[in-house]
Amino acid sequence: MSTDRRPDDTAPLTLFPSAASMSSGGSVSSVSSVAARGLPHRPAALGTIALIAASTGLTGRLVGWAAWSVADDKNAPWILGRASGVCAYLLLVALVVMGLLLSHPWRTRWRRPSPVVRIRLHVSLAMFTLAFLVLHIVVLATDEYAKVGWWGALLPMASQYRPVPVTLGVIATYGGILAGVTALAAGRWAWRLWWPVHKVAVLSLILAWLHGVFTGVDTPALGWLYGLTAALVLALAASRYVTRTPADLAADHAEVHPVDGAEWRSVA
Repeated sequence: MSTDRRPDDTAPLTLFPSAASMSSGGSVSSVSSVAARGLPHRPAALGTIALIAASTGLTGRLVGWAAWSVADDKNAPWILGRASGVCAYLLLVALVVMGLLLSHPWRTRWRRPSPVVRIRLHVSLAMFTLAFLVLHIVVLATDEYAKVGWWGALLPMASQYRPVPVTLGVIATYGGILAGVTALAAGRWAWRLWWPVHKVAVLSLILAWLHGVFTGVDTPALGWLYGLTAALVLALAASRYVTRTPADLAADHAEVHPVDGAEWRSVA
């Protein structure tokens, strides 16, 4: 069986070898394997580059504005630590939401974005969450005003400042790292091995929520944010389990998406 794709409108590319070529010892060329994966579309690539450039410019402008705003404030490290913590929390919420969407029974009704794009977005959110989490920890651990220190940032009940809520954040961090490690095993280990452990990400979100609510002095001002994000995750999680049927569960176990050389499953 063969199909023609004409990226340059002139040369057809054979995705699969013919019976004659296989019998004569022929093999699929590297060009054919690239075609099988899908050739990049130039307008789409240009659009992606433009989006990255715009995002980079906007990020630089926002970072510059934030640095200028707290330049003369002696509490600037604490402000940066708190801001990075809130960003890490919001990214964690988005990460968990995307994970719920990846395994939601209704996911087959959503044609865009594709399952592969959703998985890559999930991975990207994990990386951004880790980046802001590291910034949050480093800033507060090195800020004498915060009274957290390295021991408090890494060990339970070692912080001088609100040790119990800070400990919740420490445990949430280690739980998130564990969930990330199991995600690396996706497609390489059997899903029965890595998937149950990966679900600890939900526990990490709960602990991070409690950490943010009971650690920050600005919780009264951010109460609406914590309430809204909690309601969103609870509603999505409830719909995921309430609407699931035995047929959905069977489909979950059979659904496999090849991503970057590994096979990912959307499982319940």
